[in-house]
Amino acid sequence: MTTPSDASEPLSTHILVVDDDTRLRQLLNRFLMENGYRVTTAKNADDARKYLVGLKFDVIILDVMMPGQNGYDFAASLRETSNVPILMLTARGEAADRITGLERGVDDYLAKPFEPRELLLRIATILRRVQQPAAEPAGEIKLGSCRFNVERGELWRGERPVRLTSSEIALLRALAAKPGKPVSRHDLAQLGGSGMERSIDVQITRLRRKLELDPKTPLYLQTVRGIGYMLVPD
Repeated sequence: MTTPSDASEPLSTHILVVDDDTRLRQLLNRFLMENGYRVTTAKNADDARKYLVGLKFDVIILDVMMPGQNGYDFAASLRETSNVPILMLTARGEAADRITGLERGVDDYLAKPFEPRELLLRIATILRRVQQPAAEPAGEIKLGSCRFNVERGELWRGERPVRLTSSEIALLRALAAKPGKPVSRHDLAQLGGSGMERSIDVQITRLRRKLELDPKTPLYLQTVRGIGYMLVPD
């Protein structure tokens, strides 16, 4: 079911809400539209895919426990073809659940019940990460067979683009701003919005799989024991 906002605002941010709870879908639809967003709602992963074929979304708000394919698996499959930011909104709010979501490519995680204002702040944070280029350093950074365009937030391996989540882009930008210098896990966690240092470890592991020839012995995304992580360009 799609409920578009005022057609006079075609360039407003478009959010896809995927949740099997009809009441919550309706509440989110109304609340987000009242705050200036265009909203499309889907009751499950299959329903969402129908909209993804023909529509462009700026953020997906995704439940975990749904009939058919669950939110974790849907997020992982989506990451194979898209880097649209995903905010997981679910009653499963334990640390292990959040880590599972991050491992599947989710950008942020908000547990139910939630404060509506916090949801708006999380969406705004995700959009800032996607839309705002880093002021420094500009240009590209070479990392072996990969190159990272800091301004555009694009990672390439040779001539092939490598898909990054908005959180991974923000993480790489922060590390690229201080090449050869360690950045603390605490600072990186605050940048990501979750405040969870463990989530940074998960995202670093994912980034190493995309950057390194041998993720277990990283050359470019190194651990600085007792501090955090450091990007070491060519």
